[in-house]
Amino acid sequence: MILTEYRYVLKKMVVSVCGVELPFFNNDDSVNNVKGEAVDRDAIGLSYVGDAVYNSLRMKHFLYHNRLWNCTSGRVVGKLHQTPNVQDAFENPDDPPASHDDWFPKKMGEIIARTEIWCDIMSLGPPDGLFMDAFKEALMRLHERATEGKPITVRMMFGNIVGMPVNCNAVMEELTADIPSDTHIRVWVGAWRKGTSWNHAKIIAVDGRYLHTGGHNLWDAHYLKHNPVHDLSLEMEGRVTHDGHLFANEQWAFIKARQDTCVGQIAENIPDNVPLIWKTRVIVSEFPKNVAPEFPPLYKMNMVPRYQKVPNPIQMITIGRLGTLLPISRPSDDAIIAMINSSKKIIRAQLQDLGPVCVPNTKMALPGCSWPKPYLRALGQAIWDRGVDVEIILSNPHSIPGGLGMTEACYGNGWSCVDVAAEIIKTIKTQHPFAKTENLRRKVEQNLRICFMRHKQKTHYSDGTTIGLHSKHFIIDDVCAYIGSQNLYVCDLAEWGVVIDNENQVKKFLGECWKPFWEASFTGEDVDVQTVMDGLNHDRDGEHIYLLSSTANAKMEAAAAGGLHGGHSKFYHKVN
Repeated sequence: MILTEYRYVLKKMVVSVCGVELPFFNNDDSVNNVKGEAVDRDAIGLSYVGDAVYNSLRMKHFLYHNRLWNCTSGRVVGKLHQTPNVQDAFENPDDPPASHDDWFPKKMGEIIARTEIWCDIMSLGPPDGLFMDAFKEALMRLHERATEGKPITVRMMFGNIVGMPVNCNAVMEELTADIPSDTHIRVWVGAWRKGTSWNHAKIIAVDGRYLHTGGHNLWDAHYLKHNPVHDLSLEMEGRVTHDGHLFANEQWAFIKARQDTCVGQIAENIPDNVPLIWKTRVIVSEFPKNVAPEFPPLYKMNMVPRYQKVPNPIQMITIGRLGTLLPISRPSDDAIIAMINSSKKIIRAQLQDLGPVCVPNTKMALPGCSWPKPYLRALGQAIWDRGVDVEIILSNPHSIPGGLGMTEACYGNGWSCVDVAAEIIKTIKTQHPFAKTENLRRKVEQNLRICFMRHKQKTHYSDGTTIGLHSKHFIIDDVCAYIGSQNLYVCDLAEWGVVIDNENQVKKFLGECWKPFWEASFTGEDVDVQTVMDGLNHDRDGEHIYLLSSTANAKMEAAAAGGLHGGHSKFYHKVN
């Protein structure tokens, strides 16, 4: 990344001296010029929403074209992958039955098992339960297919969450337990953290052709048992898949660069459960040992065959971010703001939360955490300046699936719909200080609708456990939609998702997902206008990290002691 930026600066110097323009090509579909703009031929024909995204990215993030964002195409395969099954959840008054979504890990395994040459898998944490079973079965099928001289590459990337680094060796041992060491598949399991950033993207990319992405993690108890959390992903086919592989490259390149250093080699020999003083932690395990090199190769498009174009491809824009791996650039953040800013009619969002993470069992944001002001300002402008309707479905606060504990799973940071509404309206007051109170009230009444997730107007499962929502999905003017891993609350992680820029496909999403959710969830009772207006002067941001009160500090220590374990503890090291 530094080399690329240096090359750009050097070319700018050449231009300033010679007075000529020196374009340099990334691939057949794009060109970056030294004026600081990316040009992508696949951007022709985008909707006004897609065009807004493209213009923002090509101007602000041209250096990361074909790395963190790209205009491309593909097709959506079948219906959206929703768990639990939406029709059953919203039409059947009973809780989801046993084995309600066992099909889902099997589908993931089936996609992995298609691999002929190259498979990238990315998630927050390693698979467990039926997800692990499906992945093991898929790897066995790849082993049976691989032949000498034609090895199959499998790269798996996870996030080293603070306090629970991934035990990559344990994950690898479980995944390959039944595969002989003379196999012709090559498998790598890696995990990283840099400061407060780690991988949060959820991607299965196969041979530059088959893609699965969205919000689902790989945790059995969260999705497949009783009181499951709702989530959303989709399967695609086509050129869009290349971008998933290339996004994975960025993280693998970081791991190799960090591990190759003297400090990295020392850290590699320290047990994962030993706390390190360094803010950066990378781990990698390879299989077969002493056969596969320490680090996997990087993906190149010419490594996989050129397939025939998928029938009736639609336009898409892939958008990603790397958190603290980049000092400034967060391409997908600007892309999302551009989508909101382009809205003319209605914004529909299906999100886990908009408020920051809180100290457990409180409505006190963690120190240093704040509300996502850029997104909120864009929503406020849409409502005030253009009369856009905004509809948002949120997770019920502190929803815990599968009989797990608060430290194992918690969906919904703790904020009410009133809190979210007030934070949006506050941005209008800031941008329009002379706005009349009655006009602000009218906007809340007429343009802003926020509710918690429900089944048939009920926020609870039959045992009283609240219903959780983990999806990251929003639709602009019913013509363009985002599905991916990126939450809109502030969380500086590595994320990736796809902007589907096709009105016909988005209408299918509306029928499959949004309308059933909205009809089951919106009752009008979650937002009281007067309470919103009364809360416009309330500060909901966390305390400054350097001005932390003794009370807040005590609660932070208690929260840290509890830890967080989202998956099977066997695959994580406990840091004391």
